[in-house]
Amino acid sequence: MALSPGWRAVRSSGFLLFPWGTGSLLDPKMKAFLEENTEVTSSGTLTPEIQLRLLTPRCKFWWERADLWPLRDPYWAIYWPGGQALSRYLLDNPDVVRGRSVLDIGSGCGATAIAAKMSGALRILANDIDPIAGMAITLNCELNQLNPFPILIKNILDLEQDKWDLVVLGDMFYDEDLADSLLQWLKNCFETHRTQVLIGDPGRPQFSGHSIQHQLHKVAEYSLPEPTRQDNNGLTTSTVWQFQP
Repeated sequence: MALSPGWRAVRSSGFLLFPWGTGSLLDPKMKAFLEENTEVTSSGTLTPEIQLRLLTPRCKFWWERADLWPLRDPYWAIYWPGGQALSRYLLDNPDVVRGRSVLDIGSGCGATAIAAKMSGALRILANDIDPIAGMAITLNCELNQLNPFPILIKNILDLEQDKWDLVVLGDMFYDEDLADSLLQWLKNCFETHRTQVLIGDPGRPQFSGHSIQHQLHKVAEYSLPEPTRQDNNGLTTSTVWQFQP
């Protein structure tokens, strides 16, 4: 999908950045499509403080065949359990982010970045490879009365590493090759900048069976609400881990 001028995208060093926009500056047709085909909700998750536009059973495309969805798979429209745990942890422990710079990798709906902002993070970058996620994150910021933060639409693993006080990532260890690439990137990030890394995951086999397990320290575990359990094949808990290579 081509970006229209209404996206107010700024091209910098070969990637797209959505800086401090508002929903009114987003492509009107895409904004209307997202608003029509998602539901604003804060129920059934670990963070009732955060409102999000999500794909729910009350939405048309929840029931339609997947190939009828006109865009790439809407992973951003699901509030995944790893992200829920990370967001809950940041809301409950604001000292982890207050006054610090935070990078949210695979931001999706933007909930964890929003939680960081609510908890006093000084600088935030949300990263996702899907430009539609960028639009959804901006709309979700507005739902929570926050000024939208910058959103990087690029595979950050391919870019030169910047310095961040904290890197957070939830539900990203779903593919073995991606998990290997993430591990190496996070190692480099830690060794170069001594960056703190927090990972949220509900215990998927690709994560619990990966070698990264030898370099993790559990910091929090949460029981998932029943609606989240039902939507995630019966997973019952989600955990926040600190990466310590």
